[in-house]
Amino acid sequence: MNEVFNLLRREFVYVWYYFLLQLRQIAAYWVLGMVVGSLVSVFAKDAIHGAFDRIRDKKWGLWGVVPASLLGIASPLCMYGTIPIAASFSRHGMRHDWLAAFMMSSVLLNPQLIMYSTALGLTALVIRIVSCTICGITAGIVVHIFYKDKPFFNFEGFEPRASHDTHPNLFLRFLFNLGRNIKATGLWFLVGVLLSALFQRYIPADKFAALFGKANEGFGVLMPVTKITNLGALKIVLGMKRFLLYLVFVMAFSLVTGLIVNMVL
Repeated sequence: MNEVFNLLRREFVYVWYYFLLQLRQIAAYWVLGMVVGSLVSVFAKDAIHGAFDRIRDKKWGLWGVVPASLLGIASPLCMYGTIPIAASFSRHGMRHDWLAAFMMSSVLLNPQLIMYSTALGLTALVIRIVSCTICGITAGIVVHIFYKDKPFFNFEGFEPRASHDTHPNLFLRFLFNLGRNIKATGLWFLVGVLLSALFQRYIPADKFAALFGKANEGFGVLMPVTKITNLGALKIVLGMKRFLLYLVFVMAFSLVTGLIVNMVL
C-alpha cells in the first residue's frame, strides 16, 4: 500500500513540475491575449464592424474578399459572436463571397490567437497570419465561383446579440470585458496546460516526433488541421453538404500550406 502511495505521490510531483513549467512559459501570452482582445473589443469593435458594413455598398466586386478577410483577422469575436454579426450583414445585402472570406479568417485567427502564436516565434506568427488571410481570400473566391448565383449561408434563426460592453466608464467597460474573457477561457487554459504536462510526462517525445518526420511527412502536416471547436455552429449555417465542403477545403488548404512551408523552410 505504501509503495502505491509513494508511486502516486512521485507521479503527482512530476506532473506538477511540468504543469508549473508550462504555465510559466505561456501564461504571459495568455494574459496578453486577453488584454489585447478586450482592448480591441471595447475600443475597436464598432469601428471594425462599421468598416465592414461600409464596404457593402462599394463596387469592388470580387476584390472585396481581400478587405473582408483582413477584417475577419481583426475581429475580436469568437465564432459564436461572429455568426450573428455576419447574419446581420447578410440581411442587409452583404455578398456571400465577402461573408465567406470574413468568416473563414475569423474562425482561424483573432487578436487573442495572434498573441498566443507569438510564443512560437516570429516566423510561425507571420506564417499563421499570412496563411489565415490567404485562406479567407481563397474561400471567398471559391464561393464566388461555385455559388455566384445562389446563397451559400443560411442564417435563419440567428440574430445579433446585445452587447455587454455598455458601461459609460470606458475603463470599467474594459475591466468587465476582460473579466468575462478570463472567466470564459481561464478554466480551459488551465486544462490545456494540464494536458500538456501529462503529455510531456507520459508520451515519449521521440516516438511522437516520428509522426512528423520525413517518413510520415504527409501525415504530419495533415494532423494539425483537425479542429472540433466551432464546427457545430458552422454546420448550422452551412448545412451538411456545404459543411462537408468546408471541411474538405480547410484540410486541403492546410495540407498545401504545410507542404509549402516545409519546402521553403
